[in-house]
This record gives sequence, structure tokens and C-alpha cells, in this order.
Amino acid sequence: MRSVGTNAAATRLFLRLLLFSIASLALAQETKTTATGSWSGVLVSSACNADEAFNESPECTKIVPGAKLALYDDTNRVMYGLEPQEEVTSRLGDTITVKGTLDGSTIKLGSIQLMSIGLAVGQKAPAFSARDQLGRTQTLDTLKGANGTVLLFFRSADW
Repeated sequence: MRSVGTNAAATRLFLRLLLFSIASLALAQETKTTATGSWSGVLVSSACNADEAFNESPECTKIVPGAKLALYDDTNRVMYGLEPQEEVTSRLGDTITVKGTLDGSTIKLGSIQLMSIGLAVGQKAPAFSARDQLGRTQTLDTLKGANGTVLLFFRSADW
């Protein structure tokens, strides 16, 4: 008789856990993933996929009938839809930073700003130090030549 009681208790416990799991999954599916923040990338045609955008295919910056504009973030190779489209229609190919709310894979736009990369002409470089390929510490002063300095930081496409 004890084994029947133990089996019944185990069955009740199992059913309770099963119902709790089902309820948790249902609740999780009802909750949409949203996040407020900023995202940077290039405006490309949604007819383009992330691999084509990563490879900077010229097709990604062509107007394609029926396609929308999307933000391609090359940091994590993700394409985001953008709403409303009217805010971005004239910026195909531009590198921008958008602020807004991410709802699924679509950013509901709050603001758009052109992204500037690097220093403006004539702007002084900030102080820095970094190790070179031989392990020596370099600074702006140690790299300065007779006619000034040109620094190029190259981020490899594949690390």
C-alpha cells in the first residue's frame, strides 16, 4: 500500500511541476522582448542579407522596389528593421546612430544622427599609449615625424 501512496504523491508532484512549467512558458511567450537604447550601423536595403552587407555588396545600397531600409550592425552582424521608414528614406548607405526602442528585431526610431568616424580635419588626436608589434609602448609623441603623423587603425574583418 505504501508504494501506491508514494507513486500517487510522485505523480501529483510531477503534474504540479508540469503545469507550472506550461504556465511559465505561456507567460514568457506573452511577454515581448523590448529594449531602449542606441544602435549604430549602415543603412542598407532589406533585400540584402547580413552576409552581403558585411561584404559591402553594392547591391545593399541600391533602391529595390518593395524593399525597406534596414540598419546593419557589423559589430554583431545583425540586420534591424526600422520604423517609421519615412525617417530614413533619404539616408541609404549612410552610417548612422539611432536611438529608440527595439521590439523584436525592429527599432522604433526616436532619433537619428549621422555617425562620424575619426577626427575632423585639423582636430588634435587625444593622448594615447599602445604596444606595437614588438611590444614597445608607443605614444603620439614617440610616433611623431618631422612632417606630422598619420595613424591608421585597421580592424580586421576576421579576428
